[in-house]
Amino acid sequence: MEINWQEMIFQFLGGLGIFLFAIKYMGDGLQKTAGDRLRTILDRFTTNPFMGVLVGIIVTVLIQSSSGTTVITVGLVSAGFMSLRQAIGVIMGANIGTTITAFIIGLDVGAYALPIMAFGAFLIFFIKNTKTRNFGEVIFGFGGLFLGLELMSEGMKPLRSLQGFTDLMISMSDQPMLSVVVGTIFTLVVQSSSATVGILQGLYAENLININGALPILFGDNIGTTITAVLASIGASIAAKRAAAAHVLFNIVGTVVFMLLLIPFTAYVEWISALLHLESKMQIAFAHGSFNVANTILQFPLIGTWAYFVTKIIPGEDVTIEYKPKHLDRHFIDQAPSVAIGQAKEEIIRMGEFSVQGLEKTFEYLKTGNKKYAETAYQIEDAINNLDRKITDYLIEISAYSISPLESNRHMVLMDTVRDIERIGDHFENIVELIDFRDVNRVKLTTGAMDDLTEMFTLTIETVARAVECLNLGDVDLARSVTEKEDLIDKMERKFRKNHIVRLNDGDCSAQAGIVFVDIVSNLERVGDHAVNIAEAVLGTRG
Repeated sequence: MEINWQEMIFQFLGGLGIFLFAIKYMGDGLQKTAGDRLRTILDRFTTNPFMGVLVGIIVTVLIQSSSGTTVITVGLVSAGFMSLRQAIGVIMGANIGTTITAFIIGLDVGAYALPIMAFGAFLIFFIKNTKTRNFGEVIFGFGGLFLGLELMSEGMKPLRSLQGFTDLMISMSDQPMLSVVVGTIFTLVVQSSSATVGILQGLYAENLININGALPILFGDNIGTTITAVLASIGASIAAKRAAAAHVLFNIVGTVVFMLLLIPFTAYVEWISALLHLESKMQIAFAHGSFNVANTILQFPLIGTWAYFVTKIIPGEDVTIEYKPKHLDRHFIDQAPSVAIGQAKEEIIRMGEFSVQGLEKTFEYLKTGNKKYAETAYQIEDAINNLDRKITDYLIEISAYSISPLESNRHMVLMDTVRDIERIGDHFENIVELIDFRDVNRVKLTTGAMDDLTEMFTLTIETVARAVECLNLGDVDLARSVTEKEDLIDKMERKFRKNHIVRLNDGDCSAQAGIVFVDIVSNLERVGDHAVNIAEAVLGTRG
């Protein structure tokens, strides 16, 4: 039988594209249905490596991507949300969670793919309720998953009549290491182990490959899927690189161990398949699940060893932004609310120091255009938002207790101060986005505009730093100096707006450059307003 190569390749690639789109769409729908609180789940429940494994499984099932879970975890380690040991536990759990996709594929409801997609589309386009529409995305993605697999499977069928392909499959069965390499490379290219496992299930179901060739490909898929975490860690912090390295190490060690145990593992898969009367696709799903669960059980006691090892091979001090509060001890609320207020103040000062750091990183980004400063600024703003929620909740709990009028006033001032510092974070984030716009659209700011921004940025950073210091020390003189500097910032804004109009009239400045300049100046002026609010709280003149 003559093979129509163009039709076969197009059908396979089209099916692969639909599969990848469907699994992402289904994962996005599941994520939104779950309330999109993944980082909160990871932060709250990964108290130890064992809990990390459980949370890794749950989150990966929700977003249908072990790579996605690993990338989130890499970011959380970088942010100081979790330790490397906890992260390794999450990564182990992610490897187990991703096997759920293979079990879904093993259900083999391809004949119903189109009506399932039609039902999902109906929910998306004709139902206005947001939760129902999110559920519709899950259903549509679920159907698309099987449609993509059906197309890929149909595309691969002609290969069984091709002698060269048959010879390759036989050689892979005889040479397990070749199968591992093929699985690794294909997953590196596709960047989805779920896709490669799905393709493998199709090959196995069509009798294009036997169990001896299929299992090593499964092991190789696990190595290949680590590429996403490795790519995410390039140019990132040392902590991120260590988490990615732990992911690679875990999967490579697991593959080596199971290659050594290939004969008994193959016998186990054949036994469980006969015992449970499993269909071909479900046999691969059980093999995939068994491999990842057993690999996690075997290596779980070695988490501390792997953390130590990756710290040694990737040395250096890592600078992390600690999102978690350091001073909010809830025992003080019950025992001594006045002391708890003092603890809240300490955390607010820390939050204020973050705001100064965020402004400094934003200023560096403006001057250099180096993305690492933007990323750090975004992380700091995220930390400020997290502290804002934690401190506000803490202060609200204190308000339920009986406190003196003086402490009540302090309490109210601190609530307002938290809001001001959070707004400073919003403003420097706005400026980072404006600089992003400048760089993406290749907007050129004139030398005069940059000089004006440098002057105003320097003064604004100094003003916020003094506001935080005067809050810390309760220094009235320092607070007055903040109000004086804020007056200077207001005058600067008016002066620099006039300078901008002159440059615009002279043709030195483009309209886009003018928008960027004016918006940055406006944001800096608002930062000054929030700084003076903090100072007025110290002076007792806040309205």
